[in-house]
Amino acid sequence: MQRITRIAFDSNNPDIISQLEQYHSLLLLLKPHLTERTFSILATPKLIDNQQYVGWYTDLEGQPLLLDNIVNQSQKDEIIQTLQTRLNDIETAINLMPLSNEEQNLVSMWLPKIKSSSNLIYVINNEPVIVNTFQEDVQPEPAPIVAPTPFWRWWHFLLLALFLVGLLGLLWYLFCPLAKPKIVPAEPVSTPVISAPVEEKQPEPAPVPATKPQEPEPTVVPEPIAKSEPAPTPAPVPKVKNPPNCITKEEMKKDSNPSKMVMVFDNSLSMTVTLNEPPQEVEKYFQYMSYGYGRNMSEQDRIAYEKRMTRLPTRLSSSKNVATSSIDKIQQNIDISLVTLTSCPAADVSPFYNYTNRGTLKRKIKRLTPTAAGGGGTPLYSGLQKASQMLDGVKRDDYILIISDGEDNCSKNNICTLANYIASQKPRLKINIVDIAGEHKIDCIANATGGKVYIAQSPKDMIKQMNKAVSSLKINRPTCQ
Repeated sequence: MQRITRIAFDSNNPDIISQLEQYHSLLLLLKPHLTERTFSILATPKLIDNQQYVGWYTDLEGQPLLLDNIVNQSQKDEIIQTLQTRLNDIETAINLMPLSNEEQNLVSMWLPKIKSSSNLIYVINNEPVIVNTFQEDVQPEPAPIVAPTPFWRWWHFLLLALFLVGLLGLLWYLFCPLAKPKIVPAEPVSTPVISAPVEEKQPEPAPVPATKPQEPEPTVVPEPIAKSEPAPTPAPVPKVKNPPNCITKEEMKKDSNPSKMVMVFDNSLSMTVTLNEPPQEVEKYFQYMSYGYGRNMSEQDRIAYEKRMTRLPTRLSSSKNVATSSIDKIQQNIDISLVTLTSCPAADVSPFYNYTNRGTLKRKIKRLTPTAAGGGGTPLYSGLQKASQMLDGVKRDDYILIISDGEDNCSKNNICTLANYIASQKPRLKINIVDIAGEHKIDCIANATGGKVYIAQSPKDMIKQMNKAVSSLKINRPTCQ
């Protein structure tokens, strides 16, 4: 794989970091569904030179040349036609791919960016390669044309309004007491009664009443005013019981230089071996893969043997599960980077992910797939070297967690010497190891830096030992409520 060019990278810009990670996810999603020639138009980005630059790489061989620098117009037109054909092939493949909602959103967002004219187009042996600049061509959208509303719609609304007014008036008349006239019943007319004349009698003198002593008026005693009862005291709010040794949000905000962590993850072909076979059977399988043992097997027996030795759970599947679950337990103020050991000669490095972007980091781990490109291999020396360069380890406590099943087989350099050098230069950098093979071949890395080695050879061991490895780093304090 050769480098086409390099572009300055701002590692402090979260938007650029997020775009770079999304682009990596897009390449991982598209690669299994495209032919090698179609996929070759998409250059692969890698962070280089201590994350100061993004290097753009391709598997094509030859001298890269910018499309704009080609003088021959007919050649230039032919390359542009080839580029358009490959882009059409990518769109066709996407339409046939079974995508989740999240994957569909990723593709919909990035397909226009791949086609953007702001990208750099390089040509290698008449084959176009796109170097994404993470810029967009934003075309102004045409103003929407508003169709005039037909007159009959206005007439319809007018009738509806009149009907509602009439209905409200009727309801007001029927149910509002002020609207109805008060009906007062008429007084009955009395009919005079004619009776026979009666003799008049002289009125008798009225008797003079005896004077009585005036009784005193009763004294009115006012009723006592009832005292108002005091308002009930609200029930006390129950206190939240925080877990022991939790870290408060204020404490995290005050820490201006928090620790960082790098997870070195083995993604080599040896990680595809099942965890359900004993070590001696696994060693036989490695001999079989390396030296072709078992050539006398029939095709059917060979397929059955490989299927048995790579059945789930594998070292890789279990490592992915425990790695993603352990990420959730790490403190929110600690940023995490991923160094991937996929093939020789060098390890791949990701940017640091903050707490809000840990979902992207976990998706990246879940999509890791070993490859035989370049002969495979485990570039552990390169991975450890790059991981240590990303961390401080002098003014603050920093951490590396290695998940691997073996030693480096890409470099002849002594990894124990490297570990001793790191320990002398960065005394506050601690390295823990989760050893899946249990062969103790890289214990010197942990021993030199004051770390520990945890052996995990079964799915249950993986969970238990990973939790211990993270816990001993003392970066898993829960957040106080």
